Amino acid sequence: MGDKKQIGKILLRQRALSPEQLDRALAEQRGGRLASRLAAEGTISDVAALKALSEQHGIPGIDLSQICLKLDDLELLPRDIAEKHLILPVLVRDDRLFIAMANPRETKVIDELEFVTGKKVYPYIALDAALAHVIEEAYGRKARGDSYYVGPHCPPEVLAKLNLDSDGSPLQVGEPSGPLDFGGLEQANRPQDAPGLVVDDAASEISRAEDIEESDFGDTSRELSVVTELHGDGAATAPTPREDGNAKTILIVDDEAEIRRMLNLLLTRNGHRVLEAERGHQALRMVKEHAPDLIVLDAMLPEVHGFEIARRIKGSRRYGHIPIIMVSAVYRGWRYAEDLKQSCGVDHFIEKPFRIADVVQIVEECLSPGTEKVERPDVSGEAEGALNEGVAAYKAGRLDEAIQHLRRGVNIDPLAYRLHFHLGLLYGKKGQVYDAISELETAVKINSQQFVAVKNLAILYQKAGFRNKAVETWERALTLATDDPTRLSIKEHLLNLL
Repeated sequence: MGDKKQIGKILLRQRALSPEQLDRALAEQRGGRLASRLAAEGTISDVAALKALSEQHGIPGIDLSQICLKLDDLELLPRDIAEKHLILPVLVRDDRLFIAMANPRETKVIDELEFVTGKKVYPYIALDAALAHVIEEAYGRKARGDSYYVGPHCPPEVLAKLNLDSDGSPLQVGEPSGPLDFGGLEQANRPQDAPGLVVDDAASEISRAEDIEESDFGDTSRELSVVTELHGDGAATAPTPREDGNAKTILIVDDEAEIRRMLNLLLTRNGHRVLEAERGHQALRMVKEHAPDLIVLDAMLPEVHGFEIARRIKGSRRYGHIPIIMVSAVYRGWRYAEDLKQSCGVDHFIEKPFRIADVVQIVEECLSPGTEKVERPDVSGEAEGALNEGVAAYKAGRLDEAIQHLRRGVNIDPLAYRLHFHLGLLYGKKGQVYDAISELETAVKINSQQFVAVKNLAILYQKAGFRNKAVETWERALTLATDDPTRLSIKEHLLNLL
């Protein structure tokens, strides 16, 4: 009843219904979430219900009548899971997955979806009845061999871009003229302005008044990638000192202290230096600081999944030579862990439960002279050069060229704070809000103490309509602010958001 009263107050404040209508609705106490039920009954409009739900949950709403789904994307989620949890993939973009949900508080479902797909999941709130209908229709069309599901109010420009008729049938032979996008989400300067996406009026107005801050852009005087101190960031150990200068450094990443302790003991006895980390962000920082010779990596970690860590490391020129042994229970749900192993390039996969001796044996095999990887030269100078070239191109007015330079630098060194920071600002400048969010999130994970990165990330969350994430990030920025006027400004901003 608490949630119903809260959503009721929001609907009253937005003048979507009268006090008498709310009293009647609460008195009836029939099944279904209040806003969705009132919309289904015709008491309030779908847009009014979505605005109220957006304010309640702090994320954008999505009007499913305006979307166009590429049905191949439904492969990411089995139909029975979609129907059970009322969840639907609506757009897939590289490392991002946008989903419609009836209940965004089901965070375990989001976490699991991120784990099995390896993609960052962005949830949107949808009306129950509409979501159930689209799930049934979309999966049914997919089973019949159709390529698209088109909502009854899908914008004509989206259909034209995809060469589709209003029922999803191709108008002519040939490839679509551009990537699928439910109404301009990826390229809109303010994603919440895209057709189909709905946020409450107050959040929309606040986001119009503020843009990303570029005052720190071009500052390359400090070290290319400053690593946040690890003190207080969970378990971490410095390499065990050894007199043998040929000893190898091994990073053990696992959130189970007993596994770390046993591996540390046995590997140290074998003459290796051993580092430990229990969390994903911490592991990435330690790779940056110590460049270990080998990594023993658990797949399921707090903050960042092991598969994502492996992809970042193996996809870089600076760290891609480091062997990775992944240990985890084989996931027998939506995908097999072996498929994920291949997609992110780990060298070995060991299924839990395992014998510690088996892990130690594979470690020795990876580090033996006959199989030792050829260490690549230090490429930090190339990464710094890419940063400087990107800054110079931007100052000369060549935005796209600047982005290309910075992306090249990130491919060389994916753990370089200033590359991700500058690239995030440029994506924001270009209006690619989700690309900007991704880069600034990475920058903040590498170095959580940089105020300007945290502030810009908060602004971008606002622009994307994620009020709760914006509030959380502004609160972090408040603790990092260096002067009283800035702190006062942030407090006033938080009051407006709340």
